[in-house]
Amino acid sequence: MVPNRRLVLPLLAALALAALVVGVSACGYFSRYLNPNDSEDSSYLVGQPAPPEGSNYFGVFFEVQNESDEPQTLPSTLKITDAGDQTYDVIPSESLYALDFGGEVEPQEQIPVLDSTPQQGPIEGSVAIFLLPAEASDNRPLTLHIPGADGESAEVKLDL
Repeated sequence: MVPNRRLVLPLLAALALAALVVGVSACGYFSRYLNPNDSEDSSYLVGQPAPPEGSNYFGVFFEVQNESDEPQTLPSTLKITDAGDQTYDVIPSESLYALDFGGEVEPQEQIPVLDSTPQQGPIEGSVAIFLLPAEASDNRPLTLHIPGADGESAEVKLDL
């Protein structure tokens, strides 16, 4: 059973648009703040220093399905903006759960790959990590920007 599946399902329509932009057929996600002192979250934050005072790590977990007959490339980056137009870029990650930015999804396959560490993990997704200041929670909604081919992009409102 996937934890918090009820949060993922309502977002699939918006993510279907985002998936079309990046060239994959289906995409699901779940987002939440990450606690470096939590045993589960510490696995997502491998290699990250303690967040600066007044900041928190925020994870967006993805499952991407390529239902086409051609390999599809994942975006090379992601960013989040808040209602105050502040921009937060994804940060590099050494975690086994990290989304493989710029990687390929083979035809009829998914990311995370079946039986991989992230696919077998508690959330069953690959994570993109952001460092957000505390005030970002006050400047909702947060919007995830997903760049696509030919300069197109998609936007998805994130749950907190």
